[in-house]
Amino acid sequence: MIPVNRPAAGAPTAAAPAVNAVARQPHPRQQLGAELRRLRDLAGISGRELAKQVGISQSTLSRIEAGHVVPPLPQVLDWGKAVGAEQDCLHSLRTLTEAAHSPEVRDWAAALADRAHLQDDVRALEQDAHLVRNFQPALVPGLLQTADYARRVFATFDPPYTPDALAAALAARLERQGVLYDPAKRFEFLITEAALRFRPGPHRMLLAQLDRIISIETLDTVTIGVIPQDIEASTTIPHGFVIYENEDHALASAEPIPGSMVTRGPELVEAHRRRWAALCRMARYGEEARAFLTELRDEIQRLATH
Repeated sequence: MIPVNRPAAGAPTAAAPAVNAVARQPHPRQQLGAELRRLRDLAGISGRELAKQVGISQSTLSRIEAGHVVPPLPQVLDWGKAVGAEQDCLHSLRTLTEAAHSPEVRDWAAALADRAHLQDDVRALEQDAHLVRNFQPALVPGLLQTADYARRVFATFDPPYTPDALAAALAARLERQGVLYDPAKRFEFLITEAALRFRPGPHRMLLAQLDRIISIETLDTVTIGVIPQDIEASTTIPHGFVIYENEDHALASAEPIPGSMVTRGPELVEAHRRRWAALCRMARYGEEARAFLTELRDEIQRLATH
């Protein structure tokens, strides 16, 4: 439970600015959640009652207060008004909300300082989502990688893995792939031709990787779109990103060179959705995608035998 910062005797109910109770929180979204919880407690309103007033489910309210979901600004202001917050408090809530909507970037070295790999973090996002949309312009998505392909990708990582850490990361990535068979989930992949041709090993490794993609594409839980290099572009090709959708929230993640980046702000997540939709218009699906993958595999097979 998040500690509640009680006001001094005689202080106006729910009027204190967002300060002491949230100052120790590590991220703005957690600060925001802690302050919203504090204000609700001060007003003496139950989670069920406030959820009805704000127009959200009780489970969403709990996720907001725990810092797992970042609510849009109008919803935060409705929350503040429902608990009787005064203007200075509403201003503080606005500031916290704007900060919480900013992407969170974690430096690779710092993130790996006390553990071998970050696959468990990604797995938690995949387990929590009911729909995962994954766009990759440079290499095959991790959930589709063969063991050999994944091992060679991990071997190129900077900073480099130790042999033991590499083995642990590989095992964790392969374990993640079991989520593809969960009938309650949906996975959509967009992969560019450049990513399909990326070869971190011999041709036989890439052949095995293409075979796996062709096989996985038959799963009812999976949709794979391929973007040919000679397609007329409807948008520019950005960095890779993943959108994790749930019933009451969504977030987007990316992996720029400095570290991993997670975006929870609704407006920024919606920007990722718009780019996803534009990329989908460039992709081939179904029989066309399978034909493309088969032709590419045949081409790689010819290269491998000569």
